[in-house]
Amino acid sequence: MSTALNPDEHLDGSGNRIGPALRTEALEQLLTERGLVDPNVMDKFIATYETAVGPLNGAKVVAKAWTDPEYKARLLAEGTAAIKELGFAGPQGEHIVVVENTDSVHNVVVCTLCSCYPWPVLGLPPAWYKDPAYRARVVREPRKVLSEMGCEVGDDVEIIVRDSSAEVRWLVLPQQPAGTEGLSEEELIPLITRDALVGVAHISAP
Repeated sequence: MSTALNPDEHLDGSGNRIGPALRTEALEQLLTERGLVDPNVMDKFIATYETAVGPLNGAKVVAKAWTDPEYKARLLAEGTAAIKELGFAGPQGEHIVVVENTDSVHNVVVCTLCSCYPWPVLGLPPAWYKDPAYRARVVREPRKVLSEMGCEVGDDVEIIVRDSSAEVRWLVLPQQPAGTEGLSEEELIPLITRDALVGVAHISAP
């Protein structure tokens, strides 16, 4: 007896189940074969928004907060408005709440239902963020998952898992590394990574 289809699944011509990843791959192959899409251009476009444009915006927000206490206060009080001050707004960025990592609290972000993500400041969500294993495990065993990702959090530090949704998207304000207090915003920006803004990495001093 067959079971009900997952909402993301469809049947092919032979009655086999196919998920969104396979459908996307098939569509990309079809468009490429017809000369409608250049795969090199597409890869560059995706890489730009996944690792450059979006995360760079987030890094600018954090660097501003590290160097401007008044801006930091506004950012923690009203994230969306403070981020918009720097010109970063748009779809998926309407309701951003910023939470600060401290010596006693470490925040990590997940979207357990799908992959809600603050695109204006982080770009496209990485593959691991959308992976069902991450979405399920980081809620149950966050300290272990973070350790596996290279982010060690002391036993004396409370880990708070923030679940993003259509109503609110979370952004982590990481701790500023010791010894960087005198650096300018421009010098701090290259240190700030996308993963630190999700809470799965620490920021190291240069």
